[in-house]
This record gives sequence, C-alpha cells and structure tokens, in this order.
Amino acid sequence: MEIFGYPIWVVALICCGVFAASFVDAIGGGGGIISVPVYLLAGLPTHLALGTNKLSSGIGTAASTLRYVRSGYVDWVLSLPAVALALAGSHLGTRLQLMLDEKYLQYLLLLVLPVVAVVMLRRRNLPEERGEMNEALRRLIVWGAALIIGAYDGFYGPGTGTFLLLIFCGLARMDVRSASGSVKVVNFASNIGAVVTSLLAGKVIVGIGLIAAVFSIAGHYLGAGLTIRNGTKIVRPVILTVLVLLAVKVIGELLGWL
Repeated sequence: MEIFGYPIWVVALICCGVFAASFVDAIGGGGGIISVPVYLLAGLPTHLALGTNKLSSGIGTAASTLRYVRSGYVDWVLSLPAVALALAGSHLGTRLQLMLDEKYLQYLLLLVLPVVAVVMLRRRNLPEERGEMNEALRRLIVWGAALIIGAYDGFYGPGTGTFLLLIFCGLARMDVRSASGSVKVVNFASNIGAVVTSLLAGKVIVGIGLIAAVFSIAGHYLGAGLTIRNGTKIVRPVILTVLVLLAVKVIGELLGWL
C-alpha cells in the first residue's frame, strides 16, 4: 500500500520522526536535527526532504509561535523588520540550495549536522532579565542575524531557532522570554520564505508534508505542555542515534554501498 507514491511504512517513519523532532524542539530546540535526517533515512531525495520538512515543521512552529504572541513575549519593534529580513534571506538561501547538486548537499550534511548538534547540546542557561545596551546596536544585531540565519534556514535549516536564540540573548542581550518569542516569529517567517520558494520549484511533497504536519503540531503541543526534568537525557540519545544512522546512510550512498 502506498501514500502519495511512497510505501505506508515510509510515511509512518516520517510521521514518527517528525513527532519526536517537534517534541524535542518544544523542550530544547533543534528539532530539525532529527526531522531532516528522518526524511532522508526514509529515502526522499535531499531537495525534496528539505522542502517537505519545511512544510511540516513550519506548520508545527506556527502553533508555538501563536502561543508566544498571545502571551505577549514578542518584541514587535525588533521583530517586524527582522521578519522581512528573514523572509528575504530565506528565499535567497533556498534558491542557492536548489542550485546545488544533491551530492554536494550530502557532503554538507555530514559537516553541518554534527556541528549544529554540538552547539545545541552545549547551550547554557540564558538570561532572565534584559541587559543594558544601545538600542540602535541591538537592532543592528537582531536584524543582521535575521537576514543571515534566515538565509541558513532557507538553505538548510536545522538549529536555526537555537542560533537565533543564542544571538538574541548573548549578543543583543535580550531576556530569554522576549528573545524566545521573537525567535519564533522570525523563524516562522523564514519557514514561510523557504516553503514558498520550494513549492514554486516543485520540491515539496505536499501530501506527505501535510500529514506529517499533524504530528508536528501534536509534538509541539505535548512538548510545550510538559515539564520534564533532565530533558537533555531524552534529547541527547535521540539526536545522537539519528545522526549516526544518517551518517551511515549518506556515507554508504556516496561510496556506492547502498
């Protein structure tokens, strides 16, 4: 039995992976480190995996973004220009990604994913209070980060939210709540830019992406609603296991073993 041209077990694998990724993302960020490899392990070509992942993860991110907006944790003075810049950066990043041969994207996978995983897992506690800083400089940092990380999100994606949060808190000296809310809005905007560009290029399996989006929403909802002690004890093994499996698959394909 097939769904949108793929065996049902493949779709089930994607849905389970997207749920786990969204759950992890709601707890500590970095869900793309799981979801992108899962799409690839399921056998989707790299460009289709990245585009379809953007659709499912973007819809899931919308749910958590709305929660931050309703709670008043978004600094709109900083975020509105950042949204526009993230959209532009994401569009350009996705266009660049679509120009690259899939073989080169596979090499980048082996380089980028472990680095992102290390950054995410070593993330330190973030400030509860907003730091003193020249507002013009703060805006320059936030808006510059939105453009650059937005381009990375369109080109590849995993770790985008973590990178933005570290920059907003560490360099722009925002408090963790308003930084998290602003990150969600900016990340949602970059997702939209990437999805639209990928859709126009025909690099999204819409049906599978929408099915996986249901599991993405569920994962975000459950992850955001639970307080888990020592959450990294859950996150680390999942991320490391998926990365090892992906590395074996990609290396095997590049060497002609698979």
